[in-house]
Amino acid sequence: MVGCGALVLLLAATVTVGLVALRSQLLGPEGHYFDSGDVRIHYTDEGAGTPVVLVHGLGMTAHAQWRRSGQIDIFKKRHRVITLDNRGHGRSDKPHDPGQYGAEMSEDLVRLLDHLQIRKAHVVGYSLGGIITLKFVATHPDRVLSAAVCAAGWGGQRPTPENLAFAEAVARGFERGEIDLVLKRLGGYPQLNFAERLGVRTALTLSGMSRSLAAVIRGLHGLDATEEQLRANTVPVLTIIGDKDGLLSDAQALHDHMANNTLVILPGANHGSAGGAASFLPELEVFMQNSTLKAPT
Repeated sequence: MVGCGALVLLLAATVTVGLVALRSQLLGPEGHYFDSGDVRIHYTDEGAGTPVVLVHGLGMTAHAQWRRSGQIDIFKKRHRVITLDNRGHGRSDKPHDPGQYGAEMSEDLVRLLDHLQIRKAHVVGYSLGGIITLKFVATHPDRVLSAAVCAAGWGGQRPTPENLAFAEAVARGFERGEIDLVLKRLGGYPQLNFAERLGVRTALTLSGMSRSLAAVIRGLHGLDATEEQLRANTVPVLTIIGDKDGLLSDAQALHDHMANNTLVILPGANHGSAGGAASFLPELEVFMQNSTLKAPT
């Protein structure tokens, strides 16, 4: 099971933060909405230039992943920057049916581009967002200028009984407000203390995401890309990951199986810290610029 986001970065020790302040940290300012297959999706659209769609990780929001880090402000100096709260997250609708997730999370990107009348865009996804991005590339390559799969990779063609059992255990954990299995899979995180565990439960309850995140996990196999799709890929794809990330082997497997894939390993970075590494944004910017120059007119 792959694609879990850096939830712990925002949730640890939040028990000391007021509920209103915590909600603000999670959700940020309200933007716009569109209908995506009867699911209301929240998005923001700012800046000018070649469009870049930023896709956040599991348990995060666009605001928590991209705006609080300052990355939206950096990207929009050169690009039209579009973010969305993935279904099941943030200000977007939160269905509890696993069938509403999986491939539907990738189709949300298609519908968002259609809604904004954008033919092609760069797509940058972190963790779960990277898996969504990979599925988007595999199924809609004609809509992609370049793609970045960050802190994520490819775990082979699933589901297997072992993966399904692990996913179910993770889903039940989310329903109880627990993320221990997620952190163990990602690697690089210390064990949470009592206050941090309480903070996680508080944040999941406050955000209304406990049941929707469980449904995301139960539907995750719907985001699987096949080996045939990877080998047939014609879109420039950057895989960027820390060398301390528990998903490093998945990133290496993606590089080994996917055509037109560039792998960048950030020394000393774990699953959560890769996005804040000094070379993270420069690597993305150079890759997008080169991909734009090489794109057919």
